[in-house]
Amino acid sequence: MPLADVDATLAAWPHLNTAHPCTSLLLGNGASRAIWRPFAYFSLFELAQRVRHKPLGLTDQALFKSMNSELFAPVLSALNTTVQVNAALAISSSAPLNRYYAIKEALIHAVRSVHIPWKLLPTAHLAAINAELRTYQGVFSSNYDLLCHWAVNQAPHGFAELFDEEGDFDVSRAQGPGTRMHYLHGGLHLLRTQHGTTRQRAASGSQLLDGFAINTPGDVPLFINEDSSDNKLRAIRGSDYLTWCYAALATQREGLCVFGHHLDRADRHLVEAIRQAQPTHLAISILPVNEAAIVSQKQHYARVFEACPGIELHFFDATTHPLGALANVPAPPPKAVGRRRR
Repeated sequence: MPLADVDATLAAWPHLNTAHPCTSLLLGNGASRAIWRPFAYFSLFELAQRVRHKPLGLTDQALFKSMNSELFAPVLSALNTTVQVNAALAISSSAPLNRYYAIKEALIHAVRSVHIPWKLLPTAHLAAINAELRTYQGVFSSNYDLLCHWAVNQAPHGFAELFDEEGDFDVSRAQGPGTRMHYLHGGLHLLRTQHGTTRQRAASGSQLLDGFAINTPGDVPLFINEDSSDNKLRAIRGSDYLTWCYAALATQREGLCVFGHHLDRADRHLVEAIRQAQPTHLAISILPVNEAAIVSQKQHYARVFEACPGIELHFFDATTHPLGALANVPAPPPKAVGRRRR
C-alpha cells in the first residue's frame, strides 16, 4: 500500500471478513487491554522492581544485566542449571538457589499486580472470546496472560489438544482437528521442565493465577516478557513448543487477521515470520481515536510491510470486531496496579 494512498477510512470487521476472509488470527496486547486496562503496563521487568512486596533486588537486577536480557525465563533457567551443576560437583548451591526463589517471587507479585483476577472476569466475556477464537483454524497470541487459555477451557470442544494426558507438549498432535492455539511467547499456564520440554499446568480457573509459579523444583514459567526482538527470538529457539508455534506462523499462507498488535521494533521476529509466510492479505485492526491517529497507524503498517508488495493490507475498526466490542472490566484500586512508564 503506497503511503500516498492512506486515508482515515476503516472498514467494519463483518464486511471486511466477508470480502477477504481470514483463516488465522494474531493477537497482541491490545486484545487483552480491551478486557482489562491494567494490562497496559510498560515492562514486567521494571514492574517487578517496584512491587510493594518483595521486589526484584539490586543483586537480582545485576543477574539480568549480566545476561543482557530482561527476560525472566532464561535467568531462572540459568540459575536452575547452576544449582544442578553445583550439586553434582558437591558445591554449595545456597546462593544461586536463594536468587532463584527471590526472582521467582518478585515475578509472581509483579504478574499478580496487573493480571485480572478470575473472579472479576465475566463468564460472558469468556464465552465471547471462546466463540470468536474457534472461528479460526489457527490462533497466534503473543500475550502471556491467561485470558485465551481461560476462555478455551470454558468450552474446549473444537480446539486442538496439543498436550498429552500428562500435560506434556506433543507435536504429533498438531495435525489433529480443531482450532490450534499458538502462544508465541509462552504463557502463565506453561512450564519449561528441567529436562527442557514443555508442560501445561493442570490447574484451572483461579488456581492458575493463584498458584502461578508454584510447581516442581526445577520447572520454570515458560513465557517471554518485554525485551528486544533478538532476545525474544533467542528464547523461542530454546523451546520445542515456542519453536513449533513460530514455525506455524511462518507458514500461514491465507488471510491473517491482526488484532491489537502494533508490530513494533520489539516484534521484528513476528514481522519476519509473516513476511516469510506471505499470506494473501492482512486484515489489521485500528482503534478509531481520531483521523490523524488512524492515518498514522495505517502509515506505520504500510512501512512495516513495504518490502512485501504481494501482501494486501486491509484495515478495520477494532470496535466492530467481537474481541474489540467487549466492554472494559472496572480497574482495581490504584495501589494494586503498576504505573506505566512515560
